[in-house]
Amino acid sequence: MAAAAAENALKSREVSAMIKQGFISDHHTLSFSPSRLPPPPQTTNSFPRVYSPSSSPPPPPTPPPPQPTPPAHSYSQSQSQTLYEMMSEEQHRESKLSDDRRRKLHLRVSKILDETQTRTTSFRDRNGTDGLGFGFGIGSGGDVKVSVVGRDGFRVTMEMHKSVLEEKSRFFDEKIGVAHYVEISDCDDVEVYVETLVLMYCDDFNLKKRLMGEDVSKILALLKVSAAIMFDAGIISCLEYLEAIPWSEDEEEKVISHLNNLELNDSVTKVLLRVSSEPSTSTRADDIFLRLLTGVLLAKDDKARREMKSLISRLLREDAASESNRLDVSKDVLYHLCHRCLSSLSLCLSEATAVDENRDRGALMGEIAREADNMQWIVDILIDKKMGDEFVKLWADQKELATLHSKLPIMYRHEISRITAQICIAIGRGHILVPKDTRFSLLSTWLEALYEDFGWMRRASRSVDKKLVEDGLSQTILTLPLPQQQAILLNWFDRFLNKGDDCPNIQRAFEVWWRRAFIRQFAAEQDTSQLQITVCDYPN
Repeated sequence: MAAAAAENALKSREVSAMIKQGFISDHHTLSFSPSRLPPPPQTTNSFPRVYSPSSSPPPPPTPPPPQPTPPAHSYSQSQSQTLYEMMSEEQHRESKLSDDRRRKLHLRVSKILDETQTRTTSFRDRNGTDGLGFGFGIGSGGDVKVSVVGRDGFRVTMEMHKSVLEEKSRFFDEKIGVAHYVEISDCDDVEVYVETLVLMYCDDFNLKKRLMGEDVSKILALLKVSAAIMFDAGIISCLEYLEAIPWSEDEEEKVISHLNNLELNDSVTKVLLRVSSEPSTSTRADDIFLRLLTGVLLAKDDKARREMKSLISRLLREDAASESNRLDVSKDVLYHLCHRCLSSLSLCLSEATAVDENRDRGALMGEIAREADNMQWIVDILIDKKMGDEFVKLWADQKELATLHSKLPIMYRHEISRITAQICIAIGRGHILVPKDTRFSLLSTWLEALYEDFGWMRRASRSVDKKLVEDGLSQTILTLPLPQQQAILLNWFDRFLNKGDDCPNIQRAFEVWWRRAFIRQFAAEQDTSQLQITVCDYPN
């Protein structure tokens, strides 16, 4: 008996302390706001007594009678009256919208309780605010009243069992004490809070069954409330449900954001496995990229190959444009593929120059075009990733390949000249920076081939932009020293006069060279002014 008395005295002191801290009132009331609830961790009964719920929502409030309109004695009085009417109509519209929202909320909450087979009653409090009440229990009513109050004042009051609250929620177990009334105020979504409290009466199987068919947003809302009141069975069921269902890309962002904000620690690991993994080493990433890129280069189905080329290029560009920029195809992988493409291309050209009349020339032309296209794709990736400078020197050094190229009919080889055009466009845009010797070597090796193949390039491929190629070639030539510009452009002048449209039209570069070589130089000779620099001692 003495031990029991001491225990009661201890509980009494704890309750008094909680009253002072604002958790429990002198009338055995517990009141709290969701914004003040602590975050959770985790763990995992009798079902409610069955009553017929009330199906008719409360009637909407009667709108205020229209104000009589005084006679318009003057312009200002008429204007004032019109303004008043506009304000009244706006206020009436807002009131009607608010009533509609309340009515819909009333119906949704009633539906939740209908599905739970719970007794419900509608009421209006002393302030005229609509509300809803319901009771739980088998054979007897609940011993704790729980009110959920929305930010707009809508209130739902429930008779619940203290034993269920304390068993299922660690928050209630720690805080409820001897309270007979609990108020959860300032709720952003009354419906979700009510449904979460209803779920506390479900066993694990039925709890998961109740979640079936709900969308991701609803599950995240239930998870947030379950975490706030430390309803561990609700937390676990929501996380298991999220882990099992597919997400859209928009939902994926919401899931990651919500789970990170809730700080559920290890509980969310399984859910986020689909969007995160162990940090991969650069070697492992290189192996994956090498496999993917090689697969595209060796693909047997041309349509699938084109689709995968487009897909990988787009994904790499998206990553380069993003702030995270987590992907990094290494330079070694890309240049390994470049050398492989060059070897295949050289082999194709060697076979083409030694081919006999019995060989299918159409198949041979297809092989050369395919290998040239592969090279163009890798060069595009190099340029996008600002790694193309070494390739310019590599391509400029292909004297043997250029010799083989010159021995083939144009119809077989013109795709190869697109690589040279691609490089010139990148140099002209400033996307590749190489020394002047490398630029001159590039044109010395491949410019004649580009001139010869230009007409076929333009006619055979819709993807070749004639003006883009001409601008890129012009800019590349104009980056060279003036004597080299002169040699190249005088050679072009003679060729263009004989070939016309089958030769790139780079007369813009010719005009710039002309002004640099003659007009501006002459103007410089006329300018005899010189910068005067005087050196003297600092005055005393």
